[in-house]
Amino acid sequence: ALRSRTSGSNNNDSMEQEYIITVFSENKVGLLSQITTVFTCRNVNIESLTTSESALAGIHKFTIVVRTDPEKIEKLARQVEKRIDVLKVFVFTSDEVVQQEIALYKVTRSRNVEQLVRRHNVRILEIDDVVVVEKTGYKSETRELFELLQPYGVQQFVRSGTVAIVKSRRELLNEYLEELARNDRKLS
Repeated sequence: ALRSRTSGSNNNDSMEQEYIITVFSENKVGLLSQITTVFTCRNVNIESLTTSESALAGIHKFTIVVRTDPEKIEKLARQVEKRIDVLKVFVFTSDEVVQQEIALYKVTRSRNVEQLVRRHNVRILEIDDVVVVEKTGYKSETRELFELLQPYGVQQFVRSGTVAIVKSRRELLNEYLEELARNDRKLS
């Protein structure tokens, strides 16, 4: 069964909120396109999307951030889970995960920039006539630093997508896979 919680939601189901969708799959060509098509067909914009290997060998993880309502998120998750190479889909609210992103900034070098960078605990990656710095944090923190650096000439700025790990002690994918294995043994 699909696992989705909409904690903190009130009786107004039409109210949009941020959801983090975690999709576990095999690493197959074309799956990303299939997944994003589900969102396009339902007219839901993907705010952030990252993919990577998971902790389990051979299983990849998509982390997708969207803003939508509780009813639509359930439908989206069910549609994504119907894809052949998708193993399992989980839906979380922001308070159920630890999430971060990385941002890189290329800024004209100056004493003010160097002082600002030191105050915000960022990593300096390269210094020449420009400074390239890295900030890891919440989207609001990376955005705030961008705004503070703007007056000093930000030449380039890029943010990664959100990466997220569930706060719960339970490992939901492992539990799901164990349940599948138990059911397979019962059928054998």
